[in-house]
Amino acid sequence: MSIFEVIMLVCFGSAWPASIYKSVFSRTARGKSMAFLIIVFVGYIAGILHKVFHNLDWVVTLYALNGLMVFIDIVLTQRNRLIDLQGQP
Repeated sequence: MSIFEVIMLVCFGSAWPASIYKSVFSRTARGKSMAFLIIVFVGYIAGILHKVFHNLDWVVTLYALNGLMVFIDIVLTQRNRLIDLQGQP
């Protein structure tokens, strides 16, 4: 475990609740990048796999929590894309 890894995960993780909140209440996908969300999600999965195979410690829970929040934002962004499409003539 590295304290710098923990700080990075806490800092990155603190942004996801705000992004999820925006996705829930804005009901639009405008301003969201699905490619970005998927890239970040894959990064968290890679972090989890590294922890599992090389250095398993409690920090894996931070990777998993962050990955879960990104996954929720991906699902909400997809929902909002459908809402956006329904609103177009």
